[in-house]
Amino acid sequence: MIVKNAYETRSALRRVLKVRGFMPKRLQALALIVFTLAAGTLRAASKLNAVTATEDLAAIAREVGGDHITVESIARGYQDPHFVEPKPSFLLRLQKADLLVVVGLDLEIGWLPPLQTQSRNSKIQVGANGYLDVSQFCKILEIPTGQITRAMGDVHPLGNPHYWLDPENGRLIAKGLAGKFAELQPADAAYFQQRYADFDKRLAGAEKGWEAKMAPYRGRKVITYHRSWPNFCDRFGLDVVDYVEPRPGIPPTPSHTLELINTMKSKNIKLILVEPYFDLRTPNSIARDTGAEVVQIMPSVGGVKEITNYFQLFDYDINLLVNAFSKLK
Repeated sequence: MIVKNAYETRSALRRVLKVRGFMPKRLQALALIVFTLAAGTLRAASKLNAVTATEDLAAIAREVGGDHITVESIARGYQDPHFVEPKPSFLLRLQKADLLVVVGLDLEIGWLPPLQTQSRNSKIQVGANGYLDVSQFCKILEIPTGQITRAMGDVHPLGNPHYWLDPENGRLIAKGLAGKFAELQPADAAYFQQRYADFDKRLAGAEKGWEAKMAPYRGRKVITYHRSWPNFCDRFGLDVVDYVEPRPGIPPTPSHTLELINTMKSKNIKLILVEPYFDLRTPNSIARDTGAEVVQIMPSVGGVKEITNYFQLFDYDINLLVNAFSKLK
């Protein structure tokens, strides 16, 4: 008797047990229970085990993978993904991973490569079949030209890595993940494709609602703390005039803060967007001097408990912005 999976194993056993005289009915029932439990174990063991660098990638992976994968994120949504403190538990996750999914563009360069090496998992090393950099699928902005020096701050030579904040890139990430999942688990290819198609349809509907909410505020000028928002602002029509950081990754300085205050006054800019992991003291001080409002906006799934999936990330941020803009009329 040859069977291909846990379901077939259980069905085949049931057929065998129906043979007259094979064993007493009580033993038949017990054997079915044992094999049902075994079938569940086999199904769980056959799931693709994915680890992602960020909660955003994990959220999209869950949309596409459904219950045919397990997925865990290393960085939490309330953390700055540039700076994640390595923990032994991360190594355990990576040691068991069939697939490692990263943002790329050097976002994780400060913490992930040593964990990959120390995991000794050949499947998830750069260039291996279980390593996936999803930036390859996406529209990347702010790719620098010319010579890059440390004096420019924490500039990403390959472009801005916060690209998941455009829903179109979320769609492209999902499509790329569906292809990789199918490659690693061919028997479930149709399932992954169906999950992607459903995600694509729901995302298209959500995009219409988000764009309608943001339409009255297209062209509004804003200040952001860090360069986290070029894809989001490009998609929804906001104009980022300047940043609280004088250069990417460089803390605010008194001289730059004064220049920023003067810029905001001259251009009547009334909104400062700040990620949850930055100190609010300087933004609040600038707001007091300019009559602006500080909005703590979330760049990632899991930034607050209300954001548990990719759709809720945009729902939350867009509602924050609409409420803020409506107060500043």
